[in-house]
Amino acid sequence: MAIFNAKNRVIECKLVYYGPGRGGKTTNLEYVFRAFEKQTTGEMVSINTKGDRTLFFDFLPMGLGKIRGCDIKVQLYTVPGQVKYGSTRKMVLKGVDAVVFVADSLEIRRKANMLSLKDLQKNLAEQNMSIFRIPLVLQYNKRDLAKEEMPIVPVEVMERDLNSKLKVPSFPASALTGEGVGDTLKECLKSTLHHLQKELNWAR
Repeated sequence: MAIFNAKNRVIECKLVYYGPGRGGKTTNLEYVFRAFEKQTTGEMVSINTKGDRTLFFDFLPMGLGKIRGCDIKVQLYTVPGQVKYGSTRKMVLKGVDAVVFVADSLEIRRKANMLSLKDLQKNLAEQNMSIFRIPLVLQYNKRDLAKEEMPIVPVEVMERDLNSKLKVPSFPASALTGEGVGDTLKECLKSTLHHLQKELNWAR
């Protein structure tokens, strides 16, 4: 749930990168932190777990506009994707305003993507939130591996696996090269802003 800071005229919202372990969530945030350095406030914080990490930092998107004269500040988070860190994922997801689901394009990770999306739906439901109503963008990461002739799932198959019911915006990407990373974030920020405006109108 977005937080209104009346003193500073800032609305703070939380955007979480979710998905299976080692699918590219951390690489996404690292790329965003480097590429949009002027729009980040403070340092990127990393909480290390065995083989996985939770990252977060504050992001002040330029040109996104204002809501009722307030700037929008976004806190970007990743969650650890490995199954054993379920409680950490729930904690990081608490109070979320929008989600980027980072799916792994590798053929061997196809089932892991679907399980992780179900996990997201379940964890949102436990917070009385619907995966069909929250601002959500899908990213099909690691598309660059096709050039290395590694077996990856075609985008149309990933759409069928993950987006046939959700029907949300989706982007092919490579978090390593940055291709599609900015587009994914911008689309999620636009959806978040639109959602916040509707929420504030309902609250009037």
